[in-house]
Amino acid sequence: MSRIGKKPVAIPAGVTASIAGGELSVKGPKGTLTMKLADLISYEVQDGQISVQPANDSKQARSFWGMQRTMVQNLITGVTEGFTKTLEITGVGYRANAQGKNLKLQLGYSHDVDYAVPEGITIATPDQTTITITGIDKQQVGQVAAEIRRWRKPEPYKGKGIKYRGEFIFRKEGKKK
Repeated sequence: MSRIGKKPVAIPAGVTASIAGGELSVKGPKGTLTMKLADLISYEVQDGQISVQPANDSKQARSFWGMQRTMVQNLITGVTEGFTKTLEITGVGYRANAQGKNLKLQLGYSHDVDYAVPEGITIATPDQTTITITGIDKQQVGQVAAEIRRWRKPEPYKGKGIKYRGEFIFRKEGKKK
């Protein structure tokens, strides 16, 4: 039995959820999100909560159970609170600047890197070395953060590059004389 899957997902006030045409649609104050439903899982919206159960007793249905419940919870959290990832830039001359729907990065290359911000994502730069990515879709927020980080991953000798806030960079010792 899945410990996570057994718990129903509570629907807070101001949020509506409905199942139609093989999709779960959740509407809240921040927007609307939809998710395709897995065939091996049965979903029920009742009494202000969404319950997720395996449709049969197969191993695959039981293995999908907890993950599908977590994905439903992410929909509810996204339309009520949203998701945020924070990136930190370390390095001399490395900086970021949000300009409308573009993010301009100076990362030590001979040119500036321009990143076009996708629809549904908000990027803010509180200072030159911090990038805050906000949106209602958890997967999309993480994907955008990973794409920005990919331009200059942190290196292990000086720690220069773009890292997630709270990420530990394993440091190596340099050459010895």
